[in-house]
Amino acid sequence: MGLQMTGPRIVITYCTQCQWLLRAGWLAQELLSTFGTDLSEVALVPGTGGVFTISYDGETIWERNADGGFPDAKTLKRRVRDRLDPSRDLGHLDRPARRELKE
Repeated sequence: MGLQMTGPRIVITYCTQCQWLLRAGWLAQELLSTFGTDLSEVALVPGTGGVFTISYDGETIWERNADGGFPDAKTLKRRVRDRLDPSRDLGHLDRPARRELKE
């Protein structure tokens, strides 16, 4: 019985020299917890030289140098959602923070 992969493939390439495996693993967990079987795969790819990139079916959606550091889970989930299913509600992530409501 084979697996049918129909969703997008997310690849997180992280720098092993920089010890970014835990960060990459945490973001992978966040994506899998939110999108589950809508994704075909979330792969962790070791790299070197300060690399930290995230791609969605081959398209870079986050690059540490270009985007100014690392994504928070909220930002990354929105970027994935906007490609996977733009009408999908991300619950509390899509609601303004309380302090934004007061202003």
